[in-house]
Parts: sequence; structure tokens; C-alpha cells
Amino acid sequence: MKERSNFTSKLGFVLAAAGSAVGLGNIWRFPYLAAKYGGGIFLLVYLVLAVTFGFTIMLTEVALGRKTGLSAIEAFRKMDKRFTFIGYITASVPVIIFPYYCVIGGWVTKYLGVYLTGAGERAAKDSFFGEFISKPFEPVVWLSLFIFITALVVFLGVEKGIERVSKWMMPILAVLSVVIALYGMTIPGALDGVIYYIKPDFSRFSPTTVLAALGQLFYSMSLAMGIMITYGSYMKKQDNLEASVRQIELFDTGIAFIAGLMIIPAVFSFSGGDQAALNTGPTLMFVTLPKVFQRMGNIIGLLFFVLVLFAALTSAISLMETIVSFLQDKLKWNRGFTCTAVMIYAIIMGIPSSLGFGIWDHIKVLGMSILDFFDFMSNSIIMPVVALLTCLFVGFILKPTAIAEEVKSSAPFKAEKSYSIMIQWIAPICIVLILISSILSALGYISI
Repeated sequence: MKERSNFTSKLGFVLAAAGSAVGLGNIWRFPYLAAKYGGGIFLLVYLVLAVTFGFTIMLTEVALGRKTGLSAIEAFRKMDKRFTFIGYITASVPVIIFPYYCVIGGWVTKYLGVYLTGAGERAAKDSFFGEFISKPFEPVVWLSLFIFITALVVFLGVEKGIERVSKWMMPILAVLSVVIALYGMTIPGALDGVIYYIKPDFSRFSPTTVLAALGQLFYSMSLAMGIMITYGSYMKKQDNLEASVRQIELFDTGIAFIAGLMIIPAVFSFSGGDQAALNTGPTLMFVTLPKVFQRMGNIIGLLFFVLVLFAALTSAISLMETIVSFLQDKLKWNRGFTCTAVMIYAIIMGIPSSLGFGIWDHIKVLGMSILDFFDFMSNSIIMPVVALLTCLFVGFILKPTAIAEEVKSSAPFKAEKSYSIMIQWIAPICIVLILISSILSALGYISI
């Protein structure tokens, strides 16, 4: 049997896993949710949840991966054959997400190309984004290019591809984030946005704020996708598991926080303090921010989209690696063939999501565009179900001691007592609330 690949160092694992967690959700989703739900109070709630709920789920998944040395399907099978079905449900998440995520990655690549050619003023036009995504051919070309770059890194393997790319890409991403944030805060009028973002206003606190923060944390940290199980399976036994998860959390939350500092003050200044300018979903990145960069200069727009491309790529790499890993574990295919097959699959399945904004925009599923439907099914339904089943399996079938033993095999488990309470009781309740709120939101009963 071929020996499983490993990250060569703890730093390599942390940066790769952090790269998975740091994605488009950190760069644009976190800032607009923070703006919508009270700025500082949302930030405070998110931080509290990150060190409790987020830590518990991530630690569980990484430990399952390292304990079994397998990806999601085979990991659950090895722990208890009766619950292999959880692994299959988990494996379905990246299979659904990867193609449509690459559609958005293609959009980012296109915008980077625009700024590289010094044509940022074109991107600032109101009609530019809509006209681009509605084209039948060009978005598919950018989608394919983005997938090809992702596949190339995954093809090179864990050490030569994912770890090596993460070791230089993540520090650059962090530095660019800080540089753009510092520059943005110097714009006249930006200070009001900084204060709004970091100063908690407890009068804005509500259950909806907690649910929104829970949902964002869930997606931001790459939980319930099989990614952390897969990356955990590449982690060396002697590396401190608890400390590594804390460091991943710190990096992920830090980038999300800095993304808020990049975007909220700048848009505040541009819009004259209008919070509605931030609550525009995907168009925040592709319509509103290019207008801001037109004032700040083409070079800032270029640096921003380099940063966003890095964030998109690190998450796409982890999604693809997770699919490749469980196919290799299950079917014993070699890496080259598997990467090629997944690349072709992603292009074919990504085309409907891309065309759903153009010649197929008349096709709606439950009233949603094709891309939005895939996003709803994966993020709002399947991921909470996977996380809930994982908590119940570990909390009541496997027992928290099994995870604690794996953590303690490399270092003392400082949070063992609180972990047991979280995985058995608090985390499942939080996940049920996320699931209910997501469904009610999709049905139009609440707004999150």
C-alpha cells in the first residue's frame, strides 16, 4: 500500500488549512454581513463563536482525519462502518461547491486581467459586471483558466503543490490585506467606517446577529466539507493538533477582520456613510469596489484582485484536493488521472452555473438561479446536516474521549472539558438553529 503524503511541517499544515478557510467568504461576505448587522457587535459575536463553536467543529474534523489517515468517506467507515453514510454526504459538499465556486473564481481572474492592463475605469462602469457575466463564452474561458491553475497545484501533490504554494501565497495575501487596509483608512471620511466596524453597539444586538455570525463562521472556516478531515489526514502525528487549529482560526479570523478594514471604511467614505452601499452581496466586490478603486487608483484595484485571486485559489485548491483524495482512497486512481477527471467534471458542471446569468437566466430552481440553487443546497442544507451528524456521531457514538485521545497523542489537551460539552450539546443546538434559519431565510420568512 502506498504511503500517504504528509505536510512536511506544522507550518505547512497551518498555512494550507488556513488557505482553505480563507476564501471569498472572508473577503467580501464577512464585511457586508458585518456592515448589515451592526459592525462592532457582529464582530464581537463572531469572535466569541470562533473560539468556541468554530474551534470545536474544526478540531473534531482535523482529529478524525489524523486519527484515521483517510479522507471523509473512509474515515467514517474506519471509525464505524454503520456511519459511512456521513462520509458520503460530507463528500458530496465539495463535489457540489467546487464547480460553481470556480465560476466566481473565473470572474475574479477576469477582473485581475482588467486591472493588469490598466483598464480599471472600465470595471467601474455600472454595466460592466452584468454585461460580462451574461456573455455565453467569455466567462466560461475564465472559469476554465481558473480551474486549470487550481488543478495544476493539486496535480503537484501535497508537499510540492499545496504546501509549497500555501507557504508563499498566504504570507503575501496577509501583507496585501494589511497594506490595502492601511491605505483605505487614510481616505477622508474613512474613520467613521472604522469606528462603526470596531466599536460594539449593544443596542444592535439581536438573535439574528448571532445566527448571521454563526452562518458566516460555518462557511468561512471550511467546516462540514470534508476539507479539514482530508488535510488532517496529511498532518504528522507529532504536531500539536490543538495549537494548530487555534493558529488556523487566528489566521482565518484575522484575514476576515482585516478584510472588513479594507472594505468598510473605503466604501463608507465613497458612499458618504451610507451603510446600504455595503449590503449589496456579490456586487459589492464586482460593482461597488471598482468605483472605490477608481478614486484610489488602478494599482490599489490591482493589488486587491491579486489578493482576492489568492484567496479564491487557496479555497479552490482545498475543495479539489478533497475530491481527489476521496476518489483516490475509494477507487485507487493515480493522482494525474484523478486531477484530469475532476478538472473536466468541474468545467462541465460549472458551465450551467455560468450560463445561468446569461442565456440560461430564464431557468430557475425553487425561484433561484442555477448557481444560487447549488449554493443554497450545499451551504444552507447539506453542510449543517453534515456538521450535526458529525457532532452526534462523535458526541454519542464515538464519544469525545476518542478525539481527546488523538489530540493528547501529540500534546496536552487544554480545552478537553469544554470540548466535550460543546461537541455533545452546544454545537448541535447551534447547528440546528443555523439549519432552521437558513431554510426560513430561503422561504422569505426572515432575512439573513
